[in-house]
Amino acid sequence: MVLPVANDRTPLSWLDDVAQQRRDAGLRRELRPRTPAPATIDLASNDYLGLVRHQEVIDGAMAALRRWGAGATGSRLVTGTTTEHELLERELAEFVGAESGLVFSSGYTANLGVVTALSGKGSLVISDAGSHASLVDACRLSRARVEVAPHGDLDRLRDALATRTEERALVLTDSVFSADGDLAPLREMHRLCREHGAVLIVDEAHAIGVRGDGGRGLVHELGLAGEPDLVVTATLSKSLASQGGVVLGAEKVRAHLIDAARTFIFDTGLAPAAVGAARAALGVLRREPERATAVLDRARDLARITAVGAPESAVVSVVLGDAQRAFDAAQACRERGLNVGCFRPPSVPEGTSRLRLTARATITPDEIDTIETVLTEILAGAPA
Repeated sequence: MVLPVANDRTPLSWLDDVAQQRRDAGLRRELRPRTPAPATIDLASNDYLGLVRHQEVIDGAMAALRRWGAGATGSRLVTGTTTEHELLERELAEFVGAESGLVFSSGYTANLGVVTALSGKGSLVISDAGSHASLVDACRLSRARVEVAPHGDLDRLRDALATRTEERALVLTDSVFSADGDLAPLREMHRLCREHGAVLIVDEAHAIGVRGDGGRGLVHELGLAGEPDLVVTATLSKSLASQGGVVLGAEKVRAHLIDAARTFIFDTGLAPAAVGAARAALGVLRREPERATAVLDRARDLARITAVGAPESAVVSVVLGDAQRAFDAAQACRERGLNVGCFRPPSVPEGTSRLRLTARATITPDEIDTIETVLTEILAGAPA
């Protein structure tokens, strides 16, 4: 017997209510397919090194596609591992100064996999409040006791580690935070972890290709590469212009993840074309380390134009406050030929909606002139 629903509402009518609430708050999102040759200047993507259309990267993808086919055909443990995957893992590990690496299908699954495999019941996970959503979700899935430390709060981290009763503890942080572009105090965090017998997991998604010698990341820059109680995660979809993720650390960590990381065991392997593209992009970066320097130079240009503080990464965050104001400013930029990021809650806290500008090594002087003209005019009408 089908029971009548009161007031003609269905079990999913609540979605209409939520959608209206989002519209009223200026938080409704929509997909905007880009064209193969966009007419706008890109200040929104994470193609920090400008390698997405580099011919060597495309050729690397095509060569792997022709050799291995379109898909991985199965999980890494069944048929999804190729020699191409293993070469990429060794090359990435050598590049950042780690003992070994393990490639996942995305940076998101890499973070989920490493955190859940190294934690579990009877352990403590402490995460910086500014950590990426993938680390937040990893905490939720970890089955561990979770503490969220205020952003960059070393005192809270010290207290949480010192008072824990659990034998094992993980500390999670981005090295470069994706919304503000600021840097984590990694040296101090690692020192506290070592003092209290914890493992530090650092997501270098926005640091590889940008920070450190030739783009080797902030961990390498600070002399922490290869430390036995530190694990690095990264994505292949930003500076390396491809798709996928990687965990880099001790060989014993890699072996454990192969046995225990559910997002590795039960997920189809990364497509060979993506692996080939990432290997080629890494080859370009190693040959042209000046691209990493150029990213930060262009970020300084964007910071000067928008009158924000000196950037520490490729991310330049222009806080406008109100969500609708940020949305309108982003739309005005788009209409004037600039594609910019627009971050609103829940990506950022209430009252801190912003334009998120990302630097790219290949932005030209003429493009900088256009960017300055457009942003100066639009931001004058949308003050913080």
